[in-house]
Amino acid sequence: MVYISYVRNIKPVEERNAYPYNIPSILNLEKMEFRKSVTFITGENGSGKSTLVEAIAINAGFNPEGGSRNFNFRTQDSHSNLFNQLKLGWSLRNRDGFFLRAESYYNFASNMDALDAEPGGTPIKQYYGGKSLHEQSHGESFLALLVHRLYGNGLYIFDEPEAALSVSSQFKMLIRMKELVYKNSQFIIATHSPFLMAYPDADIYVVSDTGIELIDYESTEQYRLMKYFVNNYQKFLSELGLY
Repeated sequence: MVYISYVRNIKPVEERNAYPYNIPSILNLEKMEFRKSVTFITGENGSGKSTLVEAIAINAGFNPEGGSRNFNFRTQDSHSNLFNQLKLGWSLRNRDGFFLRAESYYNFASNMDALDAEPGGTPIKQYYGGKSLHEQSHGESFLALLVHRLYGNGLYIFDEPEAALSVSSQFKMLIRMKELVYKNSQFIIATHSPFLMAYPDADIYVVSDTGIELIDYESTEQYRLMKYFVNNYQKFLSELGLY
């Protein structure tokens, strides 16, 4: 299989002695390779995975609050300066691209509606299925983005997309990802979802206090906990003191 990798690697370029560089995972970062068309980054809350994905996206030219490179709306600066201290190594330049942040997708949809309300031009919603994202559920609007807006030859960076999606919708996302990978696309995704991380032959990095480590799917905490819970849910709930 031939892998498309627009972003080849990232490396820090300066000293790291203050936030967010003092987050252990980022403090210990030396170099991170993107070898496959799909790369997942996972880890506990506060481990630095979203900070890292955000920095990659901004460094790649995306708006900190999400969208394509053509969006430059701004509601509140909440991103770190880590993007200034990373160097992206490129192997190719992509034609399409999108940065999805689950926590600011509402802001993106609002900006899109505001732009469409201006006179003249083609409504942006035409590229998202012809319907305002605010007129759909969170999950429906994200699937509309996947199906209608992303067309391939692209770099797609997602931060916790499962926040919007049911389990069955996550399976739909996997199918759409495969279609886009076959159209020469690269995905970099921060996630907690054991369903998304099951994408075949993807690289999975776990972010922890000791740094960033490449790990196989069945060794992830998400897979192990899900398997144990499904096979022993009553025992698991009892161990939590719920019985």
